Amino acid sequence: MKFTERLQLETQGITLSPAELSIYLAEEGITNPELDYDPSSNFGKRQIYSAALSILNSVANNPSLMKSYKSDDITISDFADSIQSRIDQLERKIRMMSVTDDSSSNSSTFMLFNS
Repeated sequence: MKFTERLQLETQGITLSPAELSIYLAEEGITNPELDYDPSSNFGKRQIYSAALSILNSVANNPSLMKSYKSDDITISDFADSIQSRIDQLERKIRMMSVTDDSSSNSSTFMLFNS
């Protein structure tokens, strides 16, 4: 699976061209989006989640999408609340992820002062 395919999995329902996906990935440091994605890499996951977060923020900045829709007997409302909730979930997930792929440092604590 390539980085672009993994990003499309994370942002299902949002249609973007391959060039647009490449730009979002490049902003997160992935210069070649056709490289193979390594699911065991925390660094790669963090880049994918950050790119997905950027895409969701772009969608949230489109005011024409922030209205309620009614189709036959179905009402789709509160799109803005739903997308903001997903943005908050992704931000929380990114903050809780390890920054490196170092498997020897499983602790979530760090040394603030060194004696």
